Amino acid sequence: MKQKLILMMMALLCVMTVAAKVRLPQLFQDGMVLQRGVAIPIWGWADKGEQVSICLADSKGKVLSTASATCDEEGYWRVSLPYNKKMKAGSGYELRIQNEELSIKDVSLGDVWLLSGQSNIDVTIERVYPWYVKEIDAFDNPQVRLFRVQNETSTTGTKDDIRPTSINWKPLNKQNAWLFSAVGSFFGLRMQQQTGVPQGIIVNSWGGTPIEAWICADTLRKDFPQLVEKTRLYDNPEFVRTQQRANMMMNQQWSKMLDEKDPGKKDDFTAIDYNDSNWEEVNQYSMEWAKNNGRGIIGSIWLRQHITIDKAHAGQPARLLLGTLFDSDVTYVNGRQVGTTGYQYPPRRYDIPEGLLREGDNVITVRFINKYGTVHFIQEKPYALCFGDDRFSINPMPADLIPLSETWKHQAGAEMPSCPSSDVSLQNMPTTLYNAVLHPLAPMALAGVVWYQGESNTGADARNYAPMLRMLMNNWRERFEQPQLPFVIVQLANYMACVPQPQNTGWSQVREAQRTVADADPYAESVVNIDLGETVDIHPLRKKDVAERIGLCFDRLVFGKKVNLFPRITTHEVTNDKVILTLDQPLRDGILKYFELAGSDGRFINAEATATGNTITVSVPADLANGKPVTLRYAWKDNPLGVDAYSLEGLPLSPFERHL
Repeated sequence: MKQKLILMMMALLCVMTVAAKVRLPQLFQDGMVLQRGVAIPIWGWADKGEQVSICLADSKGKVLSTASATCDEEGYWRVSLPYNKKMKAGSGYELRIQNEELSIKDVSLGDVWLLSGQSNIDVTIERVYPWYVKEIDAFDNPQVRLFRVQNETSTTGTKDDIRPTSINWKPLNKQNAWLFSAVGSFFGLRMQQQTGVPQGIIVNSWGGTPIEAWICADTLRKDFPQLVEKTRLYDNPEFVRTQQRANMMMNQQWSKMLDEKDPGKKDDFTAIDYNDSNWEEVNQYSMEWAKNNGRGIIGSIWLRQHITIDKAHAGQPARLLLGTLFDSDVTYVNGRQVGTTGYQYPPRRYDIPEGLLREGDNVITVRFINKYGTVHFIQEKPYALCFGDDRFSINPMPADLIPLSETWKHQAGAEMPSCPSSDVSLQNMPTTLYNAVLHPLAPMALAGVVWYQGESNTGADARNYAPMLRMLMNNWRERFEQPQLPFVIVQLANYMACVPQPQNTGWSQVREAQRTVADADPYAESVVNIDLGETVDIHPLRKKDVAERIGLCFDRLVFGKKVNLFPRITTHEVTNDKVILTLDQPLRDGILKYFELAGSDGRFINAEATATGNTITVSVPADLANGKPVTLRYAWKDNPLGVDAYSLEGLPLSPFERHL
């Protein structure tokens, strides 16, 4: 018995040892989705020279495909499970590794999509929830699986694997999607409903990052060697840690000094019974109250607003909508903190618990904390106290609400010196994201890529966006070993003030790069987003519409469906007084805005235009240089608000520049 026990323990130890040797990437976890209809690449690590065997089994345990490999000198192995007709789209599969000692369960075969870019991919379901309350409340589709790549950077070369993540092939429901990409969630649901097969949505994005951060160093070095050299300055991890720690300590010291100086902290400006009768009354949109000698006040500013609650609403839970504020705020109701936001972009939607509001006088107090610029309220956003079961919706607005007044009582807080910053934002450095979070995902088989980025490249380097976008697409196709990997490029939405005169900014230049690069690539399409933006919000809420348009592009690119996408100009003709454009499909008839012509002097002038069928006729302005048009532009503005050139299916014509 003793010998048998020893032998059993040795056998168990051997199994544990073998199991411990084989390591899979973070992508390979229970619940994952693998790309249907292709040989399936699988890779990982074990001991040098070890033989690794992989098989795919169906829900009944029947083995459908097998492969094996030997680890190289670095312990890396890779196999490709051959595709056969028995590997049908669906769920309940299992990946078995190393003689079944390791396995990945609840595997689905379907379509796997990679969504990448910056903050408009990041924008979560929580952020857009008020726009789609009923739809999000009904989220429940286990055939859509969500995977969020954890943010990480590397200045010292490519990494083998990504970091562990909390959203790792979670089924789509409201809870799992709450902090997941809104575009990714709506897109996955749309594609599952269209195809009837499982969908894997991998989101790999980071707000504010430029395109060059996502490109391989070797690729970028060919045309932009100076950018690669820039990243090398931060090769020293100790230097980076020191800078980041110094920045954290400086911010902590600045905040401590602010709290010590701020009279509102000492005298409790938040208390409901605080006497604010001598505070100055100001309009929230004037901004003068936030300045000193014409410059924005750095430090803190306090605002209070009294609001009367009747007996019917007293004690009820409510939602306070404070629009969008610049920059940081801490907000109180009747002396209790109900919310805080640390930067300018998120909408302020703060829940007021049951019992806090009382009959009669109530007070809302906002403490602004500002380190740069000028504190202000963003116009065109909702400012109200909302009641009832529909208080979470803004589309439409709740039936039972009390609008806030634009008038607040104002009191200075503490003025502070600017907070010095030694922050090192490695995610904005060239190649750092490719190294850390893109390279390790390959060679995962993908159905397609969504690239939704560009806002951070609208500055002086906007002219370089087209070559960089081509680099990125070729770079990723090579890395994933899919030369025809489909890309859908989401154009920049309309944003900022709408101006009547012609404009030429980086926003238009990046949009044009996105359009022209996609048009020149047989495996790419661009999503026209020019009517889904918001004047005052760089993160517009209508992400379901964006996802639907992305899906239409993949309907054509991946599934070969004959769908009309965004109207395209096929030819043009110049006459004495007109430019006639022919399109690939008819438009809604009518007069069109935002057409401009330039003559030989390069000066653009607004021009009248009319759509009839599949033609647009643009009249040449009488004061055009030499009377001969040289260049035509459409919607060439930061925010061509209310564009009206649409296909019969309701898809907008893309902004463009065309040389005549």
